[in-house]
Order: sequence, then structure tokens, then C-alpha cells
Amino acid sequence: MILSLKQEKIKVIVALDYKTRLRGLMGISPIYYGMLFPKCNGIHTFFMKERIDVVGLNESNQVIYLYRNLPPNRIVRIPYSNKKTSILELPQNTSLKISMGETLIFEDEDII
Repeated sequence: MILSLKQEKIKVIVALDYKTRLRGLMGISPIYYGMLFPKCNGIHTFFMKERIDVVGLNESNQVIYLYRNLPPNRIVRIPYSNKKTSILELPQNTSLKISMGETLIFEDEDII
């Protein structure tokens, strides 16, 4: 998938299977793409090599949580009780182009 953010396009991998969800962005450097974790309200950055931005999304892909420049070895939990939340991990400082309440639009790679 592709996420368009104000003149910039970012590749996003959707973590659907167990192995992809388990590995996430651990050990990757530099991080040049994002990873979307559907039906998720908490992540950790153990074994990460660099800082990331964490964006919490509700069921409509509206931004309900932002954490910029999260360092390695941290745990983040979105304070939102709905089970339909998702978490989007992005390269450091990418979320500067995102604001609370904004609805993110993901496109298939074939479209671009």
C-alpha cells in the first residue's frame, strides 16, 4: 500500500500474518517504509535500531494518537478502548505531516 502525505508517498506494509506482526520493523536500519498493524492498540520498540513515529488510527483511519520519535526499548499503548484500532509505524519525523483528527488514505500500489 501507499500512504500519501502532502507531496510525499510512503510505502506501507500491512502486517497481517503472525510472522510479519512479530518482526515488525525490528532490526531494520534505515527505516524507509511504514508498517500498519490492523486491530492493534499496543506496540513495543525492543530490538529497534532507530526511533520511529507511531500513529494510532480508529476504524475510519482517523488519527486518534500520535507519538513522534519514539526511542528503542519502549512500550506504547493507545488509550482507546475500541478493538478496531490500528497502529501505523513510520520512519522518524514522517508524522510531522500528520495532524490529530486527520483521516489517512491508503492506496493500492497499482494505482500509482
